[in-house]
Formats: sequence, C-alpha cells, structure tokens
Amino acid sequence: MNSSLRNKMLGLFIVFFLCFLGTTEPVQSLAAIPNEIRMFAGTAQALSMPVTAQATVDRPGVLHLNGSAVTAKVTPGRPLQLTPQHSGMAKVTLKLFGTIPFKTVQIHVVPGLKVIPGGQTIGVKVKSAGILVVGHHLVSVDADTKVSPGENAGIQLGDLMTHMNGVPMDDVAKVAKVVEEAGKSKRPVEIKFKRGNKEMSTKLSPAYDQEDRVWRLGLYIRDSAAGVGTLTFYAPDQGVYGALGHVITDMNTQTPISVGSGEILQSSVTSISKSQDGEPGEKRAHFLKESKILGNIERNTHFGIFGKMNQNPDHSLYKEGIPVAFAQEVKEGPAEILTVVDGQQVERFKVNIVHVAKQESPATKGLVIRITDPRLLEKTGGIVQGMSGSPIVQDGKLVGAVTHVFVNDPRSGYGCFIEWMLQDSGVLPQSKSTQKSLKAV
Repeated sequence: MNSSLRNKMLGLFIVFFLCFLGTTEPVQSLAAIPNEIRMFAGTAQALSMPVTAQATVDRPGVLHLNGSAVTAKVTPGRPLQLTPQHSGMAKVTLKLFGTIPFKTVQIHVVPGLKVIPGGQTIGVKVKSAGILVVGHHLVSVDADTKVSPGENAGIQLGDLMTHMNGVPMDDVAKVAKVVEEAGKSKRPVEIKFKRGNKEMSTKLSPAYDQEDRVWRLGLYIRDSAAGVGTLTFYAPDQGVYGALGHVITDMNTQTPISVGSGEILQSSVTSISKSQDGEPGEKRAHFLKESKILGNIERNTHFGIFGKMNQNPDHSLYKEGIPVAFAQEVKEGPAEILTVVDGQQVERFKVNIVHVAKQESPATKGLVIRITDPRLLEKTGGIVQGMSGSPIVQDGKLVGAVTHVFVNDPRSGYGCFIEWMLQDSGVLPQSKSTQKSLKAV
C-alpha cells in the first residue's frame, strides 16, 4: 500500500472515530454543560459531570466549590456543589483527569430576589408614541378619480407617524387640523415616521374629498389600543410589575405598539367562551366603573408590558414575595398557574410542564404546558385569550408565564421563562449572553 493511500485511510479512520466519539453519551453530556450559569446569592446548585474532572474557581470570594474549596474533584457519582458567597462574576475551569482544560463556565451571582405572583385580570389601555397607520383608503377628488395620497407618498401599514410639519403627533385629534391647513394653503405635509427602528420622512399632499367636503390623507390611523390580560408579578422592593408575557401588537397590522403612555386597571371577568379544537376561547371582562389605576405602562417588549406599581393589587393569593427560578432551574413535571375565571378572584389550577427549551439568552416559547386541572378544563376548555400572563409556579418558585394557546389543542400552549420578563422589567440584571446579543443587534 503506497503512502498516499495509507494517509487517506488514516484520515478516514480519524474522521470516523471523531464522529463516533461525538455520538457517545459522555461527550454529548460534556457538550451540554452551559457556558453560563446564573445563580441567586444563598442558593446552592449542583453541576453533574459524566466523567472524572477537576474544577477550579478564580474568585472564591464570589463562589465556593463543594462548600469551601477553591479546587474540587468531580466524578459521575459526585456532582460539583456550587455555593454562592457574594454577588459578582466567577469563572469555573473544568479539566479532564485534572490536566486537560475543556470547559470554562461563567458563574453570575446576583442578589437574592423575591416577587409576588399575580394572576389578577387587568384592563390594559395604551397610547402609541405617535400615530399608527393601519390602512389606506381612496379619496374621491372628482366623479371619476379616486386617490390615496398616503399610499402615493410611500407610507405603509405599520408606519408610526411622529411629526407633521414639525408638530409632535401624540394625539390623533391633532391630525385633522394640520391636514386642513396644508390642504387650504396648497402645501404638502412634511411627515416624519418610523418604520421598525428606521426613522424616515416624506411629503404628502392632502386630497379634497368631494363627497365629505374635507381634506384627507387617504390613511386609516389609530393612536391607542385597549384589552384585557393577566398580571404576572409585582416586585415590591422595586415598585415594578410585569404582565401578559408577550408583546402587544396592533390588531390590523400585527406590528408591535411603540408605547407613548398607558395604564393598567382593575378588571372583572364576566363570562368565558370555552376553547375548542381549532377555535380558541376568550375571557370576557370589563373595566370596573370605580376601577383604580394599578400602574402605568412604560415598556412593551416581546415578553410583555412593564411599568411602575406602588402596591400589591387586591385579590392576590400571596401577601409576601416568593423566590423566582432561572431558566436553567425549570424542569418538566407538575406545576400550577394562577388566573381568574370568574369575577376578580385569583385561583390555582394544576398544569404539567411537558417541555423545557434550553435557553441561555432571551427567546420566546421557552415552555410547553398542558392544563391538567379538571375544573379549569370544564370551565374554559383549556387556555383562552386573556389568560396570557398567568403566572406559572413550580416547587414554590415563580418560573414563567402563560403566553399562547395551541389552536388545534387548546389544552396546551406556550409559556415564557420568568427570567426574561424580570430582565425586561429592570428588576433582574441582564445576563452576559443577553448583553452580547443586544450589542450585536
């Protein structure tokens, strides 16, 4: 056999061996060890290893290994105990057989945190930070001609108009006056608007509607939205709340609403339309006449709405805060959700967490839950609209919030990890992986 053929055979053998090695359980288990672990001060955690290794921590003032050590041995039958000592960052270096470095894990220790789970049905009123374009329409300028000045000017559905002729557009009532002045003076309206994160501008010449005798833009517009949802948590130490578990979008354009101002109020469930396969149900609720404002709305993100709140709302099942779980702590198995199905009374209902996604940085659809409580199934048929934001509690910790229903199987739906909601609220510091992803955007 010549050397060229021998080298090829050797190369194929090495490739085959590496492929085989990558499919073995110990190697896959090593690859599954996270790059970053987030922990609360005062809460220990075990890190299992499929092989014998040596662990060393660089900052023993932040983290101890196996109770007090800086260096510790880890075996398949003896997990490494991580014991936080103080808030901060530490690195744990893992070496196979005590000599071959193969993994460095960032440990982020944050101060202990407790929040009060919600479950109350809330009314949501929000005004956008501008005038939202939700459609085009034609203006009859004469018997044979119809035009849409807005569409001709390049304005699209979902665009957010922020200024007209230099006037900030914070109320839809301001639009008519600017348009009429521009039309009568035969001058175009200079419009500044946002399309996603991009700021743009255009000039639009209003058209005179011969049928209604008014100047028009040829646009359908809106500056506010209202609905009902569920409060997820209240953080009394920070005076902050989180709700819904998902972003509020405009019903016509499906674009996220950029919040200018808003408020959440007390609400009462009057009836429920049960979910059926292929047809999600909904909570029917109304804002109470004497409804007091529970808090303001400052942010609308992929993980819900957030703002200030000065006290724990009525009908809470908890008077004191409970611990929260990081995403890595949530496991498949029994849990419960807190929600309202009649009036204002929050109740507990049994669910099962059937899938937990591995997420080291914020992403939606972290959990799949299935309703198992016979009473809730009888009342609602499963998850219904208006239930989004309902807290998910497991082993005495707040772990997430209900977000979406499976249309073809309303007994099941998605949830998000509470960690991501707490980060968006500002209650929990952003993890290192989150900061990196934000810088890359």
